[in-house]
Amino acid sequence: MRTPGGRSVVFRPRTVLAVLVCLLVASAASVLAIGSGDYPMSPDQVLRTLAGRGAVADTFVVNELRLPRVVTALLVGAALGLGGAVFQAVVRNPLGSPDILGFTQGAATGALVAIIVLGGGSAALAGGAVVGGILTGALIYLLAWREGIHGYRLVLVGVGCMAILTGVNGYLLTRAEITEASRAVLWMTGSLDGRGWEHTHPLAWGLVVLVPVVLFGCARALRMMEMGDEAAYALGVRVERVRLGLLASAVLLVSLAAAAAGPVGFVALTAPQLARRLTRAPGPNLVPALCLGAALLVSADLVAQRLFGARELPVGVVTGLVGGGYLVWLLARERKVGRI
Repeated sequence: MRTPGGRSVVFRPRTVLAVLVCLLVASAASVLAIGSGDYPMSPDQVLRTLAGRGAVADTFVVNELRLPRVVTALLVGAALGLGGAVFQAVVRNPLGSPDILGFTQGAATGALVAIIVLGGGSAALAGGAVVGGILTGALIYLLAWREGIHGYRLVLVGVGCMAILTGVNGYLLTRAEITEASRAVLWMTGSLDGRGWEHTHPLAWGLVVLVPVVLFGCARALRMMEMGDEAAYALGVRVERVRLGLLASAVLLVSLAAAAAGPVGFVALTAPQLARRLTRAPGPNLVPALCLGAALLVSADLVAQRLFGARELPVGVVTGLVGGGYLVWLLARERKVGRI
């Protein structure tokens, strides 16, 4: 099928169905999350309130207390899913996740510096996470550069930087006061507790800018690059320029997500992989990964809030347990087929 602009578009019914299912799961989990808690509400009440026809008490609880947390979960999951899909496509490696390449740890280092060294508040923490992620991305790119960027070299350099930054983060925690250390550890676990509308705005604007850049500006070139740099060059793709733009966009997405909810682990790793298995389609599957990331995180937050009784867990604990198990399975599978 051809668009009015003359570009060909492949219609894949399974991909469309997978995206719709992910959106349905994300919507259902969001309604359940908004309606559960000390002030329970039925799904019908939640939907009426979201439509502007709820009671005064319902409107306050939904719009001011619960909806910001759910929106933050959806936006963070979408950013991590899309960012992870870009990383894995650029390095052509299923382990090419910001959790493993060190970008998440870089954002955590920036946040720890803002909390412990500078003594900043929430705004400084978010700014530190973004700056830390960007600086880490630039450092890894420069260290991995040698007449271009090779996927495995980027992974190896990223793993080394992750180890160094993990040590730096541990050192910063040992130098902190007990109250600062407790606050930093909670943030580093990944938590959506207490999120308000002010936490959603920077990430929402980042997605508004970066999603079109990735999906419409670089997606076609990225599909060509998956055939190899030589083939992409032959088709007229400026490989290094596109790769740099994609990596910069992915780093910004991950950094903004960390600023909003902390370094939530393994969503960026699992969402693109699961999306590819759902769609069974070649290519980076950017839109399915984005939608699945949102569905995964809002569902994980619902589980973290309600499955353990009155003791609410940070969402990063749930994603870590599920994602860690998935990583072990993925490593075993890669070893079985002889890739590692």
